[in-house]
Amino acid sequence: MIDRALLERLGTQVVGRRREVELVLAALDADRHVLLEGPPGTGKSTLLRAVAAEMSLGFEFVEGNAELTPARLVGHFDPARVLIDGYDPEVFVDGPLISAMREGSLLYVEEINRIPEETLNVLITVMSERELHVPRLGRVPASPGFRLVAAMNPFDAIGTARISGAVYDRVCRLSVSYQSAREESAIVARALADAAAPASDWIDKAVEVVRLTRNHGELRVGSSVRGAIDASAVAVSLSHLRGVPVDDAGVGLDAAIVALSGRVRVREGNTRSSEEIITELWRSVFDAPDAESGAESGDGSSSGKVPAPTGANPSR
Repeated sequence: MIDRALLERLGTQVVGRRREVELVLAALDADRHVLLEGPPGTGKSTLLRAVAAEMSLGFEFVEGNAELTPARLVGHFDPARVLIDGYDPEVFVDGPLISAMREGSLLYVEEINRIPEETLNVLITVMSERELHVPRLGRVPASPGFRLVAAMNPFDAIGTARISGAVYDRVCRLSVSYQSAREESAIVARALADAAAPASDWIDKAVEVVRLTRNHGELRVGSSVRGAIDASAVAVSLSHLRGVPVDDAGVGLDAAIVALSGRVRVREGNTRSSEEIITELWRSVFDAPDAESGAESGDGSSSGKVPAPTGANPSR
């Protein structure tokens, strides 16, 4: 049985997420399979790995993609040894599913909605029957402790398929959303604990920019907290290269463009680029002068004006 001491230990490893940790622990303790749904960068893998480690559970990792065939998931007979020994159980090479079943471990399937339907059907059978019949190998029962834990991003429509009701009927589903601004700032600070991290107020603003990308009208997809982590790390390195403070306006903006422009997705038909949108958001939060010209007036003071985005029509 799980206890509160376990919950407290997990609280030192996972920022926030107390409710989610409680529910995952309860579901696993009840010997249920678990599916976590949420956008990328919400700590699904971190949570599951931490739970497995603290509960001293084995952990078999499977990356979900279109190339995950049943043979890769289940295992196969070694062709070279089959020629010598025949289809002997000793020459069967266990895949991650069979390994998890034999050892009573957790089978963690990342991006489960990316795997082919025939492979998903194998998982459905194991979840239902707690055993698997492999041709020429025979029946493989699941040892006590075996459970499927899976994660998926339900908002990504590229290279994914709808999860059937047969899967949902066999798992306990938990929706995981983005964390609070305070918690995301704590995640960034923890990720940069071994480096010369920017000041906490700078990190708070970087997180605010990232969070604004998620609700921007011109963006179809915003950035996860990984964008704030990368922007902060790149800003530290860039400040050393340029010999200027990390809170220099040009350093922060350039770091943000590098870290975020590939993570966000501009809506179809929009005329502005991701770089322009990120620049606008960064300046709206940091109130920084233009990175190239300094945007200073003749007396050396900042004019406070934000120039038009690249490609905008000048006034006539």
